[in-house]
Amino acid sequence: MAPKNALTKKTSPARYGFAMFGTSIPINMFKSFAAVFYVDMLGLEMKKFSLVLFIYTFVDAIDNPVYGFLSDRTHTKWGRRRPWLLIGTPLLVLFFILFYNVPAFIESEKGMLFIYMLLMYILTGTLDSLVNANYGSLFPELFKKDEERAKTNGFRQICQLFAMAISIALTPMITEKIGYRLTAVIYGVVALAVMMFCFWGCREDASYEQLEKPKLFDSIKALLTNPRFWIFGFAGAFYSAAFSLIAQAVPFFVKYTLGLGGSMTTVMLGIVLGVAVISILVWSKVLQKVDIMKVWRTGFIIMAVAFIPLFFVNSLVPAIAIAAVVGVGVAACLTTMDCIGAKIVDDDYRKHGIKREGIINSLMGVMNRLNGLYTSLAFFVASEYFGFESGDNPGDNPAMASRVLLCLFPAVAMIVASAITFLLKFPKESAENE
Repeated sequence: MAPKNALTKKTSPARYGFAMFGTSIPINMFKSFAAVFYVDMLGLEMKKFSLVLFIYTFVDAIDNPVYGFLSDRTHTKWGRRRPWLLIGTPLLVLFFILFYNVPAFIESEKGMLFIYMLLMYILTGTLDSLVNANYGSLFPELFKKDEERAKTNGFRQICQLFAMAISIALTPMITEKIGYRLTAVIYGVVALAVMMFCFWGCREDASYEQLEKPKLFDSIKALLTNPRFWIFGFAGAFYSAAFSLIAQAVPFFVKYTLGLGGSMTTVMLGIVLGVAVISILVWSKVLQKVDIMKVWRTGFIIMAVAFIPLFFVNSLVPAIAIAAVVGVGVAACLTTMDCIGAKIVDDDYRKHGIKREGIINSLMGVMNRLNGLYTSLAFFVASEYFGFESGDNPGDNPAMASRVLLCLFPAVAMIVASAITFLLKFPKESAENE
């Protein structure tokens, strides 16, 4: 019998899913416009920006499993995950706002600017890891059936895409009017209100409190010897790298390759996200008849193919058309990836009999965040081989540097990711294929 103070009330899928709107607003502005804000506007050298991404990747590899482990072993009357969410959310918003509100005396000194960006990037990023480790861990725990997961995740991803439409697509237009500093404050306040409301309503399964608590090294060993974890993790890492470069490189591509203003950045990103929202509804219907693994692989392949012709584009109309195709692929990936991650959690529980959603979700997060090494390399190449130092000195060929960032590196990432997806099979799928 569950304890009397246990949180046994069922969580509303809508309330859980809507939290994705709140988590996505600050972190997408944070990651998508960090390069434009610090390199193109404040004049930080692109190599130093690349170094920040490189350093943070290793920080993130350490903090994720620690957060997941602590979450799995937490025991309070409010549950395992919710205390971390309610404490971590205000801190995440605070450091996100500080990231885009650089003090004047630091902004004018490039050495101090690098240290400030590195510190704020690490603090904002690690708190995002804390929040998402716990938020993501709730998904397989609260929603146990594939059909329920698919519907909840579809709604959650639509919420995420609407948040992206604001924090990525509309941000160039908004910041032209009110600046990055005030934009960050507004986004932060909205995100805080949404997340606190949603997280307060997440009711965990009290019966899990009675189960054996996972051990850190045993859990890490179990995952590291699980080939499905590695396959899914590397595929997700390359996808995350490609998606991250889309958001970060489009402003450079629009400005230096297409020779257009910030409003056209909004148009291109808006097309990707708008098509993705519509396509999620379509893919959700397709999943009722088609195996989830096939939809997942199809999304990766669509993205891989779309980036290739984008490299040769010189005008807005074909760029928009290709952006729409990318949006279709993004939607297929978003609709399926969390559900596949939940299948890995289920598979681990069946094999070992221990509930450790936090550690598994966190270690999958580590794999996804390995994209920082890849994106760091992309910015380093753009700087080293094309002389793009900063907005003050973009080099002799910023147009080609932008093509490499937006087209070449994402295309390679998605081709590799597409190949990897064919290696992932679950017992049921393997049986059907034999």
